[in-house]
Amino acid sequence: MQIDIDSGMLDVARQVPSPHCDERPEGTSVDLVVLHNISLPPGEYGGSWIDDLFCGCLDPDAHPYFREICQLKVSAHLLIQRNGEIIQYVPFHKRAWHAGESSYQGRESCNDFSIGIELEGSDDEPYSDEQYQRLSEVITTLCNSYPDINVQRLTGHSDIAPGRKSDPGPAFDWKRLTSLLSTDKMHYS
Repeated sequence: MQIDIDSGMLDVARQVPSPHCDERPEGTSVDLVVLHNISLPPGEYGGSWIDDLFCGCLDPDAHPYFREICQLKVSAHLLIQRNGEIIQYVPFHKRAWHAGESSYQGRESCNDFSIGIELEGSDDEPYSDEQYQRLSEVITTLCNSYPDINVQRLTGHSDIAPGRKSDPGPAFDWKRLTSLLSTDKMHYS
């Protein structure tokens, strides 16, 4: 697994370009990874609905819930599906619109300096073995490609937007991820 730093693309990811991104503020270093979860419709997995949402073409008539969210302009850098497949929507050097109003260690607007990774899932349902394995591989690759990212710079959406967001939720096993990362070759600055 490798990242082309010039293009910001992950070589093993299926590419589905999202228009919901823009340039990061000049001189901003990417130094945070934010974990999220998503399922569309809520609690259901598979299909193209997440792609459609992140690409701005979600059909509001396909499900009643979609009428509430179809106008949103949101994205993430990556989605890791339940089977471990990785989809990339936004190059890492661009700003994906995943965090919304947010703050990390006193810094506002986390989209400016973070990489957003969505896990196909929900707050209360365990994530798959394949997702944990692929997530640890992705994080290791990010840490080895971007010198300001390290394992202490991982957080959940709930931590940067408390009270507003709850993901990746209580079902996410941070200890399991930490254990997988400790066996991967990476830097711990």
